[in-house]
Amino acid sequence: MVADRTIGLVAGVMVTASLPFYLYGAWIMIDRESDHVTWEVLTRHLKVIFPGLVLNTIPVVTWMGPRLLDQLSGLAMLHAFLGLQAYALLGFGLTGIVRIFQVKRDNDLYDVSDPDVNLNDLHENMSAWRGRLRIGVFGYVLLWFLAYGLGVYRYFQIY
Repeated sequence: MVADRTIGLVAGVMVTASLPFYLYGAWIMIDRESDHVTWEVLTRHLKVIFPGLVLNTIPVVTWMGPRLLDQLSGLAMLHAFLGLQAYALLGFGLTGIVRIFQVKRDNDLYDVSDPDVNLNDLHENMSAWRGRLRIGVFGYVLLWFLAYGLGVYRYFQIY
């Protein structure tokens, strides 16, 4: 059977490999000169971010989660708490982006790029949804870094 150390290393490499996807996906969105994101840019961003989420989620679900109750230490619980909070904030952000997609699709803003359209004028709750998305993404990334750092520390402490 494969040793826990090897599986832990593979899990760590997979989680580490997700970081470039997150950074490049963020750069795609930050590189936009205006607040207007076309459908092409958005789909490119999502195509980059999705593999990062998969690389990060597979070790969490298949290896880290099932082993959590066997490792009842303070650091293990803090690591799990930070990771769960990161995913909770990602879910919070997704509640905003779904509504933004819906309003932009209803207004044909993915096919026609009109630089004069103010997104906040499309729906009365648009600024709240965009704020929710920003809070969710920023919170996810911040907590991801904290959980990642703690996970690396725990790996070297245990193995």
